[in-house]
Amino acid sequence: MKWLRGPKVAILWTVLRVWLGVQWLKAGLPKIGTFDAEGFLHGAIAKAEGAHPAVQEWYAGFLENVALPNVGLINILIPWGEVLVGIALIIGLATLPALLAAAFMNLNFLLAGTVSTNPVLYTIAILLIAAGTAATFYGLDRFAVRYIKEKMGERKMKRTGGNGRKTMDGGHAAAH
Repeated sequence: MKWLRGPKVAILWTVLRVWLGVQWLKAGLPKIGTFDAEGFLHGAIAKAEGAHPAVQEWYAGFLENVALPNVGLINILIPWGEVLVGIALIIGLATLPALLAAAFMNLNFLLAGTVSTNPVLYTIAILLIAAGTAATFYGLDRFAVRYIKEKMGERKMKRTGGNGRKTMDGGHAAAH
């Protein structure tokens, strides 16, 4: 399975990642400032009734008791979440958090009874998570992670006095 994570296959993961990002960006941009989830939430709650409900009773309870009373916050979080996930996936920065947020949003839309493109987007997000660093090989994460590791290494060197062991004064020992 090592071949699934090499630089050549990373091109495929990058194409999928960027495509997924474009889908989220296209979904979120038109909603900014105009999105109102109240009707959607009421519709999802109504889908919890009948012999074969599309929405499970426990999730309808969550929507009714948590989401609906906070619809104003949801009206901000969903469009901006979609836009930020889209941008992050397109440029490949904070890819793993963006993929987790994407999968979380898709899962919630599915639980609310909305099929649409959600199963496809969810599946691609999960595949990209499984691809690991191959999904970020051609993206800003490749450089950002290296930079963060270097900075953390420098901080560790200061704390340990350069010898790998902690100093008594937290790395502020005078050179002798």
